[in-house]
Amino acid sequence: MKILCLRFSSIGDIVLTTPVVRVLHEQLGHEVHFVTKKNFAPILQANPHVAKVYVFDKDIAGLIPELKAERYDQVIDLHHNLRSWRLKRALGRPSRSFDKLNMEKWLLVNTGIDLLPGIHIVDRYMATIAHLGGRYDGKGLDFFIPKEEEVDLSMMPGNLSPDGFLAFVIGATHATKRLPAEKIVDIIGRVSMPVVLLGGPQEEAAARWIGQQLAGRPVFDCCGRLSLMQSASVVRQAHKVITHDTGLMHIAAALGKEIVSIWGSTVPKFGMYPFFADGESRHSAFGVEGLRCRPCSKIGFDKCPKGHFRCMKEQSVEAIALASGRRSG
Repeated sequence: MKILCLRFSSIGDIVLTTPVVRVLHEQLGHEVHFVTKKNFAPILQANPHVAKVYVFDKDIAGLIPELKAERYDQVIDLHHNLRSWRLKRALGRPSRSFDKLNMEKWLLVNTGIDLLPGIHIVDRYMATIAHLGGRYDGKGLDFFIPKEEEVDLSMMPGNLSPDGFLAFVIGATHATKRLPAEKIVDIIGRVSMPVVLLGGPQEEAAARWIGQQLAGRPVFDCCGRLSLMQSASVVRQAHKVITHDTGLMHIAAALGKEIVSIWGSTVPKFGMYPFFADGESRHSAFGVEGLRCRPCSKIGFDKCPKGHFRCMKEQSVEAIALASGRRSG
């Protein structure tokens, strides 16, 4: 069979679909094609279980003639929004969509009533191919780094060695999912291992300030200097990964790394915590418990809706530093 999978964004969400792709191809023997936004294509182009990747910027309509010509046997909708519905309607092929649990998430955010099923989003993704006979294989997530994107640590400052440093992912799309920079400084100041700061161009100013506060300590700023694949290579070679609820957290899980995750406005209960292969989970999660306003969103905000930002300002830097490894002093 020829299968078309839909997941348009974002980094972590696409990585979380990889068990579906692997099972369709490896376990069931189907040919898998994938539609996503252009920015995220590299995540899938390196995946040996994906035969073709179709990409778009804003208007997906231009893809419809090509996709119609493929005559897919099934469309597996792992995005499930208006745009994916329109695409499925245009293609007119049999399809299945994953359950986003929007009502259950809305209830938890707005009323505190928890009706979420307590399963990972990967399990909900896998349910979309159960009718084809697909069963989760226990192998966790996939992430493939092209050889040319691997980072040679000897070319970086600080004489870093594999497993000899911490990777600290300081970014996240929404501000309420990010620790204040001074809290990051406090955490790094309590560990003795060298630390590599990872993030995109939007984290450059914060990373520069963090480095200035920790002058003289082994802190190396890579924010805005590496591609996604290169950042993943650094993650793969790190001793542990400290991270917010963001895409590199899921990449770290796919690479089997030990993860210290920090949660603010979102909560692991949404089902998007690090997902490991069976028997390999190595994850410590930190969040401020007992706040009636948390979670305040299923994705995050540009600023705290209540104005106090207690979910991040009251994080225990001592506990996070202890979970991250050796302490200084």
